[in-house]
Amino acid sequence: MITAAALATLALVCAVGAWRFTRARWTYRAPHVAIVLWQALGVTWGLAGTGTLLAYALEPYGQGVLHGLHAFAASALGGGYGPPEPYDLPRIVALITGLTALVVLIVVLLVAGVQTLRARHRHRTLLALIAREDPEIPGVRVVDYPGATAYCVPGLRSQVVVSAGTLELLSPAELSAVLAHETAHVRERHDLVLLPFAALRRALPWSRLVSDVQNEVSLLVEMAADDVARRYCSPRRLATALLRFGTAGAVPTPNGAMGAAGSCSAVMARVERLVTPGPALSRGLRYSIVAFSITLTASAPLLWLVPH
Repeated sequence: MITAAALATLALVCAVGAWRFTRARWTYRAPHVAIVLWQALGVTWGLAGTGTLLAYALEPYGQGVLHGLHAFAASALGGGYGPPEPYDLPRIVALITGLTALVVLIVVLLVAGVQTLRARHRHRTLLALIAREDPEIPGVRVVDYPGATAYCVPGLRSQVVVSAGTLELLSPAELSAVLAHETAHVRERHDLVLLPFAALRRALPWSRLVSDVQNEVSLLVEMAADDVARRYCSPRRLATALLRFGTAGAVPTPNGAMGAAGSCSAVMARVERLVTPGPALSRGLRYSIVAFSITLTASAPLLWLVPH
C-alpha cells in the first residue's frame, strides 16, 4: 500500500499544481522553462494516476507495478504462479480501471498523432496545387487568398505559408517578424509539445482544468516562438503585426498547422509582453525549475519499479 499511497499523493500534487499553475504569470517571463515544467506535470500525472490503481491491484504479487504486470500476465497465460492470496472485488475493479485508463491515454495519443499527420499530408497536397513561390520571400509558400493568414505546417517536410492578403497587410519588417515566429515553431517542433495536451483534452473533454491547461500551454508555446523571433527582429514590429492580424480578422489556422495569431485575449497578452517585457527569471531559478521537472518526471517511473 505504500507505493499506491505514494503514487496517489504524487498524482494529487500534480493535479493541484496544474490548477495553481494555470493562474501563474511568472511563466510569461520564461516560457521555455514553463513548458518543460508543464510537460513534467502532465507525464507524471498520467503515470501516477494509473500507477495508483495498478499498484493497489497488483500488491498481492509484491513486485511493484511493472514487474507485477509481468507476473499477472504470466499467471493469466498459465506460465507463472498466481498471487499468494485470492483477488477480491476492489482489486479486480482497480486492475481493470487502471489498465483501461492507461490504454485510453496511449490510444488517444496515437490517434491524435495519426489524425494530425493525415491532416498535414492533405494540406501539403493542397498547397502543392494552389500555392506558389515568391522570389522576394524565398522558402515561403504564398496562397492567393485575400484574407490575412500566416502559419506553418510542421514535420519532416515543414512549410511556412502566408496569404496574398498578408503580403498586402504587413510591412516588410512586420512580415519578417511573422516569418521568424513561424520558423521558430518549425525549428523547435512546438507541435510535438502541444500534441500530448491535445490528446489529453480528447480523453477528458469534460474537464475544465484540462481545457485551461491546453490553452495555457498553447499561449506559452506562442510566447516561446515570440522570444526566438525577437532575436532577429524588433519586438514592436511583431506586436504591430499581431495587432494588424487581429483588426483584419485573421483566417482560422488549418488543422495540423500552427498559426501566428490566436484568440483575442492570447494575442493581447503576447502584445503586452512584447511591448513591455518584464524581467527575465534568473539563471539559477531557471536551472532549478528544469532540475525539479526532471526529478518529477523520473519519480513516477521509479515508483512503478519499487517493490511493495
